[in-house]
Order: sequence, then C-alpha cells, then structure tokens
Amino acid sequence: MATTTHPSGTGAHAAPGGEGPSRRDFLYLTTAAVGAVGVASAVWPFVDSMNPAADTLALASIDVDLAPVQEGQAITVTWRGKPVFIRHRTAKEIEEAKKVNVAELRDPEADDKRVKKAQWLVLVGVCTHLGCIPLGQKPTDPRGDFDGWFCPCHGSHYDTAGRIRKGPAPANLVVPQYAFTSDTQIKLG
Repeated sequence: MATTTHPSGTGAHAAPGGEGPSRRDFLYLTTAAVGAVGVASAVWPFVDSMNPAADTLALASIDVDLAPVQEGQAITVTWRGKPVFIRHRTAKEIEEAKKVNVAELRDPEADDKRVKKAQWLVLVGVCTHLGCIPLGQKPTDPRGDFDGWFCPCHGSHYDTAGRIRKGPAPANLVVPQYAFTSDTQIKLG
C-alpha cells in the first residue's frame, strides 16, 4: 500500500491509484449523520407539540344520558369545545318541523334527515352566520319566529329542526356525528 505525506507531515493511507474513500470522507459523512440526528432531536418536540393534547383526545367522543330530559326540555353539553343542543321535542314541535315546505328553505333539508329519532334533536349550538350561540335552550329564552332558536347578535331565526328560516345565517345549525347506544343514551363523536 502506498503512503502519501500531507503538507502537515502526517502520513495517511490511500488506496492504490489515489481512488476510494479517504479518512476525510469518513469524517464528513460521520459529521453529517450526527448533525442530522441532532436536528431531528431538536425538531421532534415542536412536531410532537402539534398533536392534540390528551384532554382534547378524551373529548373526541362523549356519552350523554338522555333519561333525565323530559319532553319539551333542552340540555346543553360541551363537545370538542362547542355547545351541543339536545332537545326532547314535543309532538307539536315535531309536527311543525315536518310540515315545512322544504323547497322554500334557504338550506333545504327535511326534518327526518336531521334526526335519528323524531323526539330527539341534536345540534351544534353555534350560529352559522358568525359563530354566536343562539338562545332557545332555556324556557325563558326567546326562540324566534319559528319556535326553535334565535341568535340575538344579528337576528337569525331557526325552526324546531334547527333550520335557518330568517336572518343572515347562510346554513342550518350543524347536526354532529352521533349515535344512539340505547333508548336513552347517545354517543357524540
């Protein structure tokens, strides 16, 4: 094997003909690999911080017991940081919702497409205009011209199926993903 002398006077081994990897190439590759591991170690906490927190994941789905809710009553639960309105509708409210001419609605949707069981209406309680929370959950709240919900911020009126009927809101109140797990229990999410 040939030995070459560097200007510093130290000897280094090289492959015959001067080709092949050198000690300098090895040091460059090793330094780059260590640097890449260091950058990944520094960046990982920032990437990991973008994942949802454990308390948020716990709220991804919740169970709601409907047994204590009497006919004509409404409750509000919080799911994913938003209010969810659950109303045990009366026969009159169900009838009002069913007899509406869907073709005349701004956001046409039949009542039976918005509920899984006619007596239970489940809606995200956020006005579709500017994100306010409509009134109508308490017996003393104004419910608007259609006996549903009324958003006092800009005057949107929703009916007993949560459909927009009057005012600036462009769409109906959102029906969240939910399922009945028993006759008196639902799972949101």
